[in-house]
Amino acid sequence: MKSNGNMNDFTRQAVILKALAQESRLQMVHHLGQGDLTVGELTDLVGLDPSTVSRHLSLMKNAGIVDSRREGKTVVYRLAMPCVLNFFTCANEVLHQLEQPVVESARRLESGHG
Repeated sequence: MKSNGNMNDFTRQAVILKALAQESRLQMVHHLGQGDLTVGELTDLVGLDPSTVSRHLSLMKNAGIVDSRREGKTVVYRLAMPCVLNFFTCANEVLHQLEQPVVESARRLESGHG
């Protein structure tokens, strides 16, 4: 059977999707979609401590989702690939097509309580 895609492409896509597959990181991507931000600003926006925000940003930077630049002593982050915001549109379309009980059931299964 002929493959429809290069498995290496799927592996690389999985890295990007895994980097996005966490609620706090999704919030950070959303906020970075509004403009460039520092760790301190993201900390205030998502309500996590700076070391956790930095870890999330590092993971997303390694996946190519965000990029950074230094401005004096401050590191400023931006979306390297703004197209990742399209995932929000797609996910919202899926959510609107599903009934709420289905979404809640999937959430319970994911958390191990179902």
